[in-house]
Amino acid sequence: MSKLTHFDASGNAVMVDVSAKDATEREAVARGRVVMDAATLKEIVGRRIKKGDVLAIAQVAGIMAAKKTHELIPLCHTLLLSSVKVELSPNEAENAVEIEARVKVTGQTGVEMEALTAVSAAALTVYDMVKAIDRGMRIENVRLVRKTGGKSGTFEQA
Repeated sequence: MSKLTHFDASGNAVMVDVSAKDATEREAVARGRVVMDAATLKEIVGRRIKKGDVLAIAQVAGIMAAKKTHELIPLCHTLLLSSVKVELSPNEAENAVEIEARVKVTGQTGVEMEALTAVSAAALTVYDMVKAIDRGMRIENVRLVRKTGGKSGTFEQA
């Protein structure tokens, strides 16, 4: 098992010092989904939700969240992100909205947390916008599926 990097020898929380690392191109992809009643998904797809276009608003929420990850997650570095793309796709066969976030940076640390935060915020926004008609929705399977760049190289979830 590798050593935890966010603690010093005394067990105190620390932000990892990345100043000696080279700036490299890094990318992370995260996914998740919101499962709901079929009728709820039809209302979303038909753009009949009173609060507005659920998928468009959740997309913007995901992008904004990626940019603010360092304010939400203790010990995350402030990063100058190169790109944030959030896609929400209705999956009518499974009564779900599928969410994918792709985040890129050229920097000294990765963007896994930014991608995961983007997916989480987008999913929470979907829930918030339609909870009045479907409180039983489930946010599921938020996970990192791919990461490239940096010293540890490529990670890909099967």
